[in-house]
Amino acid sequence: MGLKIVKTDSFTIDEQTLNGTTSANEVRSQVIQSARNFKESWKDLARSLHIVWEEKFYKEWGYDTFDRYTTKEIHIRKHTAMKLIHSYSFLQKEEIKPLKHQDGAAEETTALSFEAVNLLRQAKKNLDNDTYKNIKKDILGEKNNLEDIKKDLTLLIRQRKDIDPEAERKKQNSIIIKRFLSTLKALKRDIEFLKLLPMPITKNIDELIHKIENQIS
Repeated sequence: MGLKIVKTDSFTIDEQTLNGTTSANEVRSQVIQSARNFKESWKDLARSLHIVWEEKFYKEWGYDTFDRYTTKEIHIRKHTAMKLIHSYSFLQKEEIKPLKHQDGAAEETTALSFEAVNLLRQAKKNLDNDTYKNIKKDILGEKNNLEDIKKDLTLLIRQRKDIDPEAERKKQNSIIIKRFLSTLKALKRDIEFLKLLPMPITKNIDELIHKIENQIS
């Protein structure tokens, strides 16, 4: 019988390796590295989308809005695309240092999943600094399941809103601004299609839309 080969995206293992006839530690290291590569892969997409969004390259490719580009060309909803972009921006701005084991060795924290970074971003945005640090420690230490951390974070945010009327006011303001933004985008499409205004004014509207999106991100 011929030797069977098992292939993955980052390495190849023969059947004898899987059966333990070669180093199990080698396989373990390769699996860990593949898991890290898998966690890191979202950053490549997020980084590329961030450039496309900032530079508006989608217009050069025949799409009038970023939403249409992400939906039709890469089959990702704008909501998901923007979460990727915001999480990538957060990771670039936020200093993420490795935690330390009791023996002083640093833990590996560079390969954070998209879900982990998104939770950190939400915690930073909605919680006080001390509570954020605790959430951050739990996520980086990988001591708790992300789903459990997400549930705790959702509860903490809800409790904060219940005791913080200012946060609720900001939320309502945000809703109003998003509705205005949606209406402005619809009007812009109609203006462009019907050619109701000169192109320079249309570009000014587009710039206003971009500024509002940056403000509420």
